[in-house]
Amino acid sequence: MAVGLLVTCLNDVLYPETGKAVVTLLRRLGVEVTFPAGQTCCGQPMVNTGYLDEAVPLVRRHVEAFAGCEAIVVPSGSCAGSVRHQHRIVARRSGDPGLVRAVEESPPVYELSEYLVDVLGVVDVGAYFPHRVTYHPTCHSLRMLGVGDRPLALLRAVRGLTLCELPAAQECCGFGGTFAVKNPDTSVAMGADKARHVRESGAEVLVAGDNSCLTHIGGLLSRQRAGVRVMHIAEVLAATETPAALADPAAEVAR
Repeated sequence: MAVGLLVTCLNDVLYPETGKAVVTLLRRLGVEVTFPAGQTCCGQPMVNTGYLDEAVPLVRRHVEAFAGCEAIVVPSGSCAGSVRHQHRIVARRSGDPGLVRAVEESPPVYELSEYLVDVLGVVDVGAYFPHRVTYHPTCHSLRMLGVGDRPLALLRAVRGLTLCELPAAQECCGFGGTFAVKNPDTSVAMGADKARHVRESGAEVLVAGDNSCLTHIGGLLSRQRAGVRVMHIAEVLAATETPAALADPAAEVAR
């Protein structure tokens, strides 16, 4: 199967290693990965703040960029949720029948763990990561997509990894995109609770499927000098005992 990687704005600008890890992982599992060069923001920030009309050009750009793919894989629950659910809302509001049709006929969208478990049917992806890890289920993956325990099943199959239970795991970390900007005190208080629970877990590494949440929690852990690093789940699943397996694959991605 050939899939298109929707890398997301945040990963493209701040966390390119996550996108590279997704390519490494999927290619190891025999999946052909392309990176449509025309992709840009999925439009989630506009939709979440009520600017649906402003999101129309972004939705149009998305369906054009990924039109030739069999499926779309996204290393982000929030962006996957936006494309899967919000694009239809934006298209219908636009009043453009062509855009509505294009969105309805666009390739299926999968958050990374969904694609691995539900489409490829794999749990053991051949990863090796000898560390104590705890997992934070991000809100959109948990509530909008219903990803459930798929990420946990993938992590449990990683050789050498010890999975530590995260207290109050399903509580929001407080980031919420623009919520953190408009309500900073509440956001920090929620993040502080999450950081405390991470420390209580005894983990060396906090893992999640959204780098946005990891940015928020990781910033707090860093300020607290907690000694806990944060990693996207793709980077853990791409890790092996052979360092060469993590060589930069980006230059070879078909554009």
